[in-house]
Amino acid sequence: MEHFYKRFDFRSDTVTVPTQVMREAMYKAEVGDDVLGEDPTIQRLERLAADKVGKEAALFVTSGTQGNLVAVLTHTKRGDEVILESEAHIYYYEVGGMAALGGVIPRLIEGEAGIITPEALKKALRGENIHFPSASLLCLENSHNRAGGAIWTPNQVKSVAEVAQERGLHVHVDGARLFNAAIAQNCEASDLVAPVDSVMFCLSKGLGAPVGSMLAGSAEFINRARKMRKMLGGGMRQAGILAAAGIVALESMTERLGDDHSLALKIGQALSDIPNVSVDLERLKTNIVLAEIDPAWGSAEELVQALEASGEILAADFGPQTVRFVTHKDVGEHDAAKLIETVKQIMEG
Repeated sequence: MEHFYKRFDFRSDTVTVPTQVMREAMYKAEVGDDVLGEDPTIQRLERLAADKVGKEAALFVTSGTQGNLVAVLTHTKRGDEVILESEAHIYYYEVGGMAALGGVIPRLIEGEAGIITPEALKKALRGENIHFPSASLLCLENSHNRAGGAIWTPNQVKSVAEVAQERGLHVHVDGARLFNAAIAQNCEASDLVAPVDSVMFCLSKGLGAPVGSMLAGSAEFINRARKMRKMLGGGMRQAGILAAAGIVALESMTERLGDDHSLALKIGQALSDIPNVSVDLERLKTNIVLAEIDPAWGSAEELVQALEASGEILAADFGPQTVRFVTHKDVGEHDAAKLIETVKQIMEG
């Protein structure tokens, strides 16, 4: 296992480093000017990505945040209303880009473990009125980061998408960890996005590529999205060097995500047996472990600091009493054992 400065890094699956196969593919990549539509490796990646999620076309973008913003800009016009779950990544972590650059207003629905019900969506959708903005887009997140990697099932996506589309809304999925959601349910990623208009998924998290995400949808949508990407400064030149790693990620790294899920569950079960720590194991479906710290012991920030000081273990505080641990390809059984033992020593010490 590779570690940044030999630390045990459970902060996020964004810390993964490219495999040797990826590095070799990047070195050998055939390239051209992608803004001019001349990079063959980009073209291959975009065809592969579209096929993986069952869409007509796909677009390589620099990041998940850029992919989501491009989708919002492409689906909406200034002054529109966008419906999101109250702790959605697009709303919570993307610097207000939808408002600052898209001129759209978010309308939030409180979900259950990140899931919006059809009934809640119906209640939130207001009729045509001179006082109200026009709702034009529903954004879902699968898996849901702040809900601890909670997942939407294909039927849940279908039922809420039907409500949205009956009311004239487009549907976009922030699928940064879409393949985690698919592997956790033993289904295809395409099953999770079949009813929706667009989906973004990351290559640079659990799939291990160094840079980039994909935005997929209809050919007409991607044609317009490509222009939005250019407007945002996302037009890249010989980007096939990056795309080569993405191809390896999609061809060889999705199935192994189940290993991350198994390790996360093992960590969650072990942490649940430690005094002053609790984990909702019912919600632990993918690679994100949310550990709740008893306020009588201290805060999440205190545990994060103690972990780094005691064993060079890196984690992230995810709220005043919540610590997040994320499993990925660069942590294994030894790392998990070190984490569990160190938490136990800190809590019992």
